[in-house]
Amino acid sequence: MIRPAGARIAAVVLAAGSGSRMGTPKAALTVNGTRLVDRAVKVAHEARCQRIIAVVRAGTRVPGAELVVNTAPEQGLRSSLTLALNHLASPGDIPVDAVAVLLVDTPGIGSEAVRAVLDAWRPGRVALARYGQRRGHPIVMSPDRWRAAIALARPDEGARRFLAAHPDLIDEVAAPGDPTDLDTPADLRRWTSSTGERAAARTEQPE
Repeated sequence: MIRPAGARIAAVVLAAGSGSRMGTPKAALTVNGTRLVDRAVKVAHEARCQRIIAVVRAGTRVPGAELVVNTAPEQGLRSSLTLALNHLASPGDIPVDAVAVLLVDTPGIGSEAVRAVLDAWRPGRVALARYGQRRGHPIVMSPDRWRAAIALARPDEGARRFLAAHPDLIDEVAAPGDPTDLDTPADLRRWTSSTGERAAARTEQPE
């Protein structure tokens, strides 16, 4: 399936969180040699998004993305989404048809998964990934629908309430990958351990 001809899709990478449970902002964490925020931006590029917005904390630099600084990240995820949508609606910018929201702390979601969801999106609909029996990101919908979602969301929420209120709009897309999010140091240790084991297993396979 190919995304609608001419559709302009922006990726928004949410990377301004404080990482209170991790003990440090997660965007700056290096996993398998790459900062999480840089990895998420690279995935969006590989998925052929026309614009890539990274919502970050003050002082963060991210090559390859349009930066939007959230000066009050303690206000929650909703504030970052609002800033991103406002940035995309700046006077003089060419409007986008859809916005794909990516989280910075899901290193198991790659460009193949993002591309599958982007290609499945249709105007007026909401496309989101399904990994086995679990829903995950990206979530793709028009800017207007994202604004409707923000209107329903609590400070640290995104689309959850909107999706619950409008199940008829949702198209789930089977996607490859692992949607596990890294919230705590224990999560990070498990992830790096498991990815190291998988890499070793690939290396040890006979020719």
